[in-house]
Amino acid sequence: MHILLLGTAAGGGFPQWNCRTPGSRRAWAGDPAAPQRTQSSIAVSMDGERWTLINASPDLRSQILANRQLWPREGLRHSPIGDVVLTGGEIDFVTGLLTLREGHEFALYGTAVTLVTLDANPIFGALPPERVPRRVIEAGVPFTTAGGVSITPFLLAGKVPLYLEKAAGSLAGAPGTTIGLTIEGGGKRVVFVPGCAAIDDALRGLIDGADLLLFDGTLWRDDEMVTLGVSPKTGLRMGHVSMSGPEGTMARLADLSIGRRVFIHINTTNPTLIAGTPERAAAEAAGWHIPVDGEELAP
Repeated sequence: MHILLLGTAAGGGFPQWNCRTPGSRRAWAGDPAAPQRTQSSIAVSMDGERWTLINASPDLRSQILANRQLWPREGLRHSPIGDVVLTGGEIDFVTGLLTLREGHEFALYGTAVTLVTLDANPIFGALPPERVPRRVIEAGVPFTTAGGVSITPFLLAGKVPLYLEKAAGSLAGAPGTTIGLTIEGGGKRVVFVPGCAAIDDALRGLIDGADLLLFDGTLWRDDEMVTLGVSPKTGLRMGHVSMSGPEGTMARLADLSIGRRVFIHINTTNPTLIAGTPERAAAEAAGWHIPVDGEELAP
C-alpha cells in the first residue's frame, strides 16, 4: 500500500497567509528548520497507478503539481485520481473538489451529513452527479476504492464545519459529521484521523494494532492560540484534542501497539513544525513523526 502525504498542515497551511507568530515568521523567511506545508490531504493506492484522495485540500492543484504520481499520463485528458473520500465538510477538506471540475469523472464518498451539506451549496453543482456520483458511506460498513484499498469509516468526536456553527443546534453535529477511516490492503492496516475532539476507549481499540496511524496534530497544547494572542478559541472549542497534556494524544495513546505514529493536520502555531524545538523533541521522544509534504509512506 502507498500512502502519499499531499499536505500535512491544518487549515491555512504553514505559514498561514496572515500569520506572523514566531514559527510562521521562520517559515516566511525560508528557514530550513521550518519548511512550508500545504493543507492536510493524503492519497492512497495499492499499485501506485490508480489513486484515491482522502479529503480535497484548498491546495489540491499545487499538491498535484508537486507529486508526479498524480499527473495525467495518457490521451488528451486523464487523471490517476479515481475517487475522493471525505472525512467531513470542513472548508479545508472540501474546497479542493472545485479544482477537479474540468470534465474528469470520479466518485465522491462521504457520510449522508457531509454530502447533504455539499449539495445544499450550489457551487458544488460544478461537479454534476452524472459525472461525479455521490456515494453515501456509513460507520462500520467497508467499501473498496478506485485506489484498490478497503476503507471502513468510524464515528469520531468532532465539530460541525465553521460555516455551519451559527445554524447548528450543537457544535458536535449529528453522527457522521466527523469520521475517521480504517484503510486496509496488502495485509496492512492504516488508521486515518485528521480531526478529533476526544480520545475514548472505542477509538483506542480501533487504533490498537495499526501498522500506521495518521492522527490530528492541530495544536501542541489546548490554549496555544489563546496564549499567543491570535485567537480566543482553545483546541477543544475547535474540535481538536491537543498533542500534549495528560488527556492529550501522546499520553492517551502511549500504551498502544502501533507500528508507526505520524501527526498530520498541524496548525501554523504549533511549535512541533519547527525542527530543534523542545516540543518537536518531546514528540519524537514519544515515538511520533512530524512529516513534511510529499512523503510517501509504506505501512
